[in-house]
Formats: sequence, structure tokens, C-alpha cells
Amino acid sequence: MNGLVWMGQLALACIFLVSGTFKLFAFVPMVHALQGRAHAAITMSPVQGKFIGFVEVALAFGVIMPDIFTPDGLVPEFVIVRLAAAGLGALMIAAAIYHMRRKESAALAIAIFLLTLFVIVGRWPA
Repeated sequence: MNGLVWMGQLALACIFLVSGTFKLFAFVPMVHALQGRAHAAITMSPVQGKFIGFVEVALAFGVIMPDIFTPDGLVPEFVIVRLAAAGLGALMIAAAIYHMRRKESAALAIAIFLLTLFVIVGRWPA
């Protein structure tokens, strides 16, 4: 089970490192590329996009960061991983709402949200 949870953590990290990096460094070209396929205009400003990208990258590192950086006995095991996965889950709930308001499919955001739940439950102390 530990191996499956690690694969889930790595999948989350890869998804959000790529997505967040695009939002941080290539938000405007990405919006122009997606504008033709979108049902409605993308209403997110570049500042909002870069902030979301920064949050995604930071939480992606938190999901794969081992808890060796926390002092022994003060923080329970894998608390940083669980908090980072919870943050990514909250971000995916917001993304699903954003896509549903735009009358787009929110299936990918919901699937990634379920992956964050798997990581949170898998890293819960026994």
C-alpha cells in the first residue's frame, strides 16, 4: 500500500509541477492557445494565474517532501504531505466549480481531487 500511495504522490507532484510551471512562466501564451477551444472567454487575469501557478508548485513540492525537515516528536508523521494534498484538493474543488460555471467538463478536476483524497487517507496514521 505504501508504494501505491507514493505513486499517487508522485503523480500529483508531476501534474501540478507541470501545470503550475506553465501558469507561472507562460500564462499569456497558454491563454491565447486555449482561447479558441474555450466556450467562453477566459476571465482569469495574469496575476491570478501566476498566483495559482505558484500555489500549485509549492504544494506539489509539499506532497513529495519527506518529513525529515520537521523536528522529531513535534509534528506527526506525514503531516506536511497530508496538508499539501488537502490544499491541492481544495484547489481542485475550486477548479471544478470554475469549469462547471463555464459549462465545461470538470471530470479531470474531480479525478485529481479523488487522487488527493487517496493520498490523504493513505498517509493517515494507523
